[in-house]
Amino acid sequence: MMPVISAAESEENMGKPTGFMDYDRKVSFAEKPADRIKHFREFHQHLSREEQQLQGARCMECGVPFCQSGMMLNGMTSGCPLHNLVPEWNDLVYTGNWEQAYERLKKTNNFPEFTARVCPALCEAACTCGLGGEPVATKENEYAIIENAYEKGYAQPCPPNQRSGKKVAVIGSGPSGLAAADQLNKRGHNVTVYERSDRAGGLLMYGIPNMKLEKRIVQRKIKIMEEEGVTFLTGTDVGKDLKPARLLQEYDRILLACGASNPRDINAPGRDAKGIHFAVDFLTANTKSLLDSNLADGKYVNTKDKNVIIIGGGDTGNDCVGTCIRHGCKSVIQIEMMPKAPDERAENNPWPEWPKISKTDYGQEEAIALYGRDPRIYESTVKEFIKDKNGILKAVKIIRLKPEKDPRTGRITPKELPGTEQLLEADIVLIAAGFLGSQKYVTDAFKIETDPRTNVKTEKGKYKTNTDKIFVTGDMHRGQSLVVWAIREGREAAREIDQSLMGYTNVPSQ
Repeated sequence: MMPVISAAESEENMGKPTGFMDYDRKVSFAEKPADRIKHFREFHQHLSREEQQLQGARCMECGVPFCQSGMMLNGMTSGCPLHNLVPEWNDLVYTGNWEQAYERLKKTNNFPEFTARVCPALCEAACTCGLGGEPVATKENEYAIIENAYEKGYAQPCPPNQRSGKKVAVIGSGPSGLAAADQLNKRGHNVTVYERSDRAGGLLMYGIPNMKLEKRIVQRKIKIMEEEGVTFLTGTDVGKDLKPARLLQEYDRILLACGASNPRDINAPGRDAKGIHFAVDFLTANTKSLLDSNLADGKYVNTKDKNVIIIGGGDTGNDCVGTCIRHGCKSVIQIEMMPKAPDERAENNPWPEWPKISKTDYGQEEAIALYGRDPRIYESTVKEFIKDKNGILKAVKIIRLKPEKDPRTGRITPKELPGTEQLLEADIVLIAAGFLGSQKYVTDAFKIETDPRTNVKTEKGKYKTNTDKIFVTGDMHRGQSLVVWAIREGREAAREIDQSLMGYTNVPSQ
């Protein structure tokens, strides 16, 4: 077992200078696809604390820690948008100072138990070690820090000592709304979170499958926030069940954190066929049924023995692949409009930019193991949904696409290639084509302005809407994005709200 080094000793000579050369990168072990598709639980076996300390030693304390920069480079985020103090808590992991590592981690991230599971590890993509070898296993160090904190009692509720008397309503309990609620509550404001679903958590609860983020993890954090003084009211759809006028009377400030929950549709002939569903509805119903009855109630779209077509090649599409396979689908195909990304970085995509390379996620890995092929068909789109005389879906006609560059604008758009149509047998189609922004009934109810993408309009870098006392955050503000960006927006919105309430603020946003 490694000796524990004091913080004072660590600061004198931070890290192990040769750690990235002495120790190979080592990460958690994933259950084999054939085994994990039999259940909906998280499926990684994590390292021991001693093994994890050696991974902390690989952080080289480089002069410029790009891992925590959160810069936009060539349209993509490089490094952590939360500006996590990565080298510091990596070193504290190495030296065995787990409680201090937790304190440093919590300074910038309200929910490391979520990001350690679902974040694509922007920090690792920008890690200096990755230039000539393997990056530091920062995401798994983060997992070890937060789970150790729960195990050892460091992550217990810590209610504020004083209350301001100010009341804030947060509409939506996804990662951005929760982050803002957490920050405002710690400041001493009285915070009530409204959630239209039957359980708090928003995207974390129903948008992400259980095998990526077990719902007990979300509920564990919600319980702590309740014990710290945050009130959660579920089953309340603000804008329908509860009118904004009442909230404006009862609360000093309102924060809209309703997400980008307006799914993009596929307007092709035959769209009215029975058997076509939005991916978000499919995943939500599956998780709810899983939590309510372990799928015994049948209140979900069961893909057992079905031929499934998933439209969309992103994370949501992959989650649908993994879920369908766990149901026991007969076949699954994923349609992707874009061409396959290169296997290695292109010359115009240098480090520390986010690597635009092909990846095979867990769902695709499972499809390959089960069916012997990658489920993805690239550079294709739906031409027509084919239905039988009873209106039931029976096939999907797709067509190949070719990217063409507009000589005037330089913009590349996909064009159909005549004569490349292909007919695919289909019993169920799941549309995972992204989201168009916030839902109109919410923005109309609050009389707030939106931009052409239906995101709520604010001044650049600000969170106050055109309506007095009303602020906005997260995907509803910036459009569909990552959980880590949602947390950052929630923290920044909380700071702006606190400033407007108190005339000054000591709420940290970073």
